[in-house]
Amino acid sequence: MSAALQVTAFGLAILSTLFLLLATCTDCWMVNADDSLEVSHKCRGLWRECVTNMQDGVRTCDQYDSILADHPVKIVVTRTLMITADLLAGLALATLVLGLDCITFLKEDPCVKLKMCYGAGVILGAGSILGLIGSVWYAVDVYVERAMLVSHNIFLGVHYDFGWSCWLGMAGSTGCFVASVLLTCCFY
Repeated sequence: MSAALQVTAFGLAILSTLFLLLATCTDCWMVNADDSLEVSHKCRGLWRECVTNMQDGVRTCDQYDSILADHPVKIVVTRTLMITADLLAGLALATLVLGLDCITFLKEDPCVKLKMCYGAGVILGAGSILGLIGSVWYAVDVYVERAMLVSHNIFLGVHYDFGWSCWLGMAGSTGCFVASVLLTCCFY
């Protein structure tokens, strides 16, 4: 049963880490669509902003000036949290691979392998919390930005939605958290 639980947690951790990496690298965290005209579809992300013309499908992207330039707090904090979550999830995966029972590394000392699985679970849990904070921070800021525009009667035709990158970040963080719980709590 322990080996099946390890393999399940490992598969979930790989999938969730892939989701976190995709969320960090892609640029559709916030969708800006003009409902009244349906002329363009704008995706804003952590690294650039892309506009797609709905009539001919042409996509144009503008890179942000520099990584060190002044950016809104939501972009800087989300970048930092998501990159840290990616690094922690990658470290946890490397530790977990070495701690799996089906890997012959340190086969003569199962206590060390079990501790490696626990350690991977703790690292994965820390990464998942950081990724979830980053994704939710960005989503809440998108909601607050929309609410402020509506309360001031500005740009009522523009509709803000969470983009698929934001949803991928939340799903990846949640999956990493579940894998962490499986690794740290369910081996007894």
